[in-house]
Amino acid sequence: MFKKLFSYKFELFFISQVAILFGSLLIPNEMVGISSLILFYVNILTGSLFIFDKQSHQKKLAIALLVLIASVFILADVNSNLMVFVYMKLGILFLFHIIVTFRLISKIWQAKIIGRKVILGMMSGYISLGFIGYFIFTTIILLHPDSFTGLVAVDTSMNTLTDQTMYFSYITLMTIGYGEIVPISHLAQKATVLLGMMGQFYLVIITGIVMGKYINQKSIEKVEK
Repeated sequence: MFKKLFSYKFELFFISQVAILFGSLLIPNEMVGISSLILFYVNILTGSLFIFDKQSHQKKLAIALLVLIASVFILADVNSNLMVFVYMKLGILFLFHIIVTFRLISKIWQAKIIGRKVILGMMSGYISLGFIGYFIFTTIILLHPDSFTGLVAVDTSMNTLTDQTMYFSYITLMTIGYGEIVPISHLAQKATVLLGMMGQFYLVIITGIVMGKYINQKSIEKVEK
């Protein structure tokens, strides 16, 4: 079971990310809340495959971590009025995605052969940066609700903020910037600049390295033929 999961971790993680981003387009409105929660759990499960290797003791550690994350999530959902649990949930997700993104990019960086898994990993790494931006912006909004203009509604509900902050995170990452949501506080502006720079660095450095390896790989294959 674990061997199969590890062998398809790039595909599973990428699919879970796409499902979180675009799943609401196919799911009825009354089921969006519960389905989004399930998809986040699936994303955590598949992302954890990048943190832990196949050794048995690390499997136990992975299971313990997943149980801890699930416990915090359940407490946050049951006690949604207590902001301490909301902040704990955000903090765990933020730290988790930073670790997963780092491990994912490391595997891409170290790859000697560029194949389907590396390409999927490269795409997943870019999507993960958008998730990190989402957690940063959501935390800023919860702490300082007046940090952005253009938000349809701002309250302490994660469900209200999810679509808008996720959208803003990705248009910032891609440096599109339509201008309907604008960071106005100093902290929000700095976070926006940081995410935009991260997106550009990723495209220039990581994508450039993968493309360089791919070109060299094809050149070697051509010579060998």
